[in-house]
Amino acid sequence: MTSDPSVPGDSPFRTEPSTRDEGPQFVLPLVVRIERAAPPPRTDALETAARAVLVMLSDERSLGEGEWAEAVRDWQDARIRKVVRRARGAEWRRAEGLPGITVTGKSAEVRVFPPVPLDGWPKELAKLQVSGTDLDDPERPVDADPSAPVLWLNPELDMSAGKTMAQAGHAAQLAWWELSDEERGAWREAGFPLAVRTAQPGRWAGLTTSGLPLVRDAGFTEIAPGSCTVVADHPALR
Repeated sequence: MTSDPSVPGDSPFRTEPSTRDEGPQFVLPLVVRIERAAPPPRTDALETAARAVLVMLSDERSLGEGEWAEAVRDWQDARIRKVVRRARGAEWRRAEGLPGITVTGKSAEVRVFPPVPLDGWPKELAKLQVSGTDLDDPERPVDADPSAPVLWLNPELDMSAGKTMAQAGHAAQLAWWELSDEERGAWREAGFPLAVRTAQPGRWAGLTTSGLPLVRDAGFTEIAPGSCTVVADHPALR
């Protein structure tokens, strides 16, 4: 596996205080398009958000001397916070006018932006609501392809769609950090295929002790600090 100086040496989801908490904090903004008449299915939105994080991490503007690279490095050197907000109509069009990347799923659209200071959101994004991202799946998602990456959700937690989108993004990022350059390149060339599914209750304990990347939430919103939320099951990491 590669060694990346931007990757923290300990978990970015730790709950105990750290010296890095004393420095400037950054957040990765994600905006999901939720039109009143046609909201996206929940699973499609979760998967699209996870892919959006990977697209941002692998974009040339986020690497080396790219225009977003410094912000991405500063963000990854602390707690890798992500906040998902919702937009529709004119709000969405204003969000699209800001530097960022729109990632499209089957019907979901998520725009990811370069990291911003925790208290320095662009006004077009600061106005958007965090709540109201409760989404449903009209049909039961098909079983995940075991040959592709799967982000397994904790079946015992009840999280809003927005919170779950952020957690899926965390899991995708942890998997990305664990991969070699060759494995990262292959995943990117394939278009970042992945599935987000809720684990069967009887399987969850085994997943959390499997050695696969595991998200332990810092507990800023909705759930208790230290809660295990997602396991990133990438075939290259098994």
